[in-house]
Amino acid sequence: MTSPLDDLLDLLDLERIEQDIFRGRSRSAIVPRVFGGQVAAQALIAAGRTVPEGRAAHSLHAYFLRPGDPGAPIVYTVDRIRDGRSFTTRRVVAVQHGQPIFHLSSSFQEYEEGLEHQVDMPAAPDPESLPTAAEMLPQHLPADVAARLVEARAAVDLRYAETPPWGSVGTPRAPRSQVWFRTNGKLADDPPPDSVWGDPHLHVCLATYVSDMTLLDSVLLAHGRGGWAVGDVVGASLDHAMWFHRPFRADEWLLYDQESPSASGGRGLGQAGIYTQDGRLAISVIQEGVVRVPRGT
Repeated sequence: MTSPLDDLLDLLDLERIEQDIFRGRSRSAIVPRVFGGQVAAQALIAAGRTVPEGRAAHSLHAYFLRPGDPGAPIVYTVDRIRDGRSFTTRRVVAVQHGQPIFHLSSSFQEYEEGLEHQVDMPAAPDPESLPTAAEMLPQHLPADVAARLVEARAAVDLRYAETPPWGSVGTPRAPRSQVWFRTNGKLADDPPPDSVWGDPHLHVCLATYVSDMTLLDSVLLAHGRGGWAVGDVVGASLDHAMWFHRPFRADEWLLYDQESPSASGGRGLGQAGIYTQDGRLAISVIQEGVVRVPRGT
C-alpha cells in the first residue's frame, strides 16, 4: 500500500510524449476543478526537465486561465525561450480539451556567489507544539468537510499557528496567517535516476504545490469570512509568483508567513515569505485571487 506522499510524487511524475511535451494526470479534488498548486507544480516539473543540469529554478510567474477538469489529462508544452551563459528561461502552457488552462514562465540559474542579506524571520510557535490537521480541522468544520480536506492534504503535514479562517467566522482579525508545513514523510537522498524522487527540482516543485493551499487565508481573516469550506466566499487563484532565494528541503519544517495588503474589485492579494526552521528566507510568494461574496451572505 502506497503512502499519500508516494501518491503525490507519482502525480507529479509526468509522462514525456515528445521532446518538450509532457502529460500529467489529476486526482479527485475537494472542489470540482483541478487544484491550482498541482498544475503549477507539474508545469514547473515540465520546465525543469528541459533545463541544462546544474541550473536551479529561481523564479516563476503564472496565470490560471480556466478551471482544470480533474477527469481529463493535462498536456504541458514547453517553449525553450532562452539558454544563456548563466540563466535559462522557459514558458509552459497547460492544455485541456484543446484550450489553455494555465500559463507559466520560469527562470533557472547556475549557482553563483553574490551579495547576501534578508529580513529577519518573524516569531512563530514551535511546529511540534501545534495540532495536526487531522486533530484541528474537525474542531471547526463539519465532519464530512474536515475529512475531505484532511484526505486531500494527507501528503503534507500542515499546521496552523492560529485558528484558520473557517474557525473564526464573523470575527475579523488582522490580515495575517502563519502555517508550518513539510511533506508527510522523508524524501530519498539517493533515489533511482528514473524516479521522480530523483528530480533535481523536486523540493522546489513540492513547495510550489503547497504554496497555493493557504495564501489567501489572510484575505478572509480581514473580513471574518471562512471561504469555500463554509460557503460564504467564492474564490479562485488568478495569478501566482514565486522567487526561490536559498536552498531548502520540502521534507523539513518551513514557515509560511502570509499577509494580505489589499482586497478590492472582487480580488484579494496575498504575499508571504517561506522560511526554514533555522531562520533563512527560502522563498517569497505573491498571489492574487478572485474573492467574491455570494449575494445574501
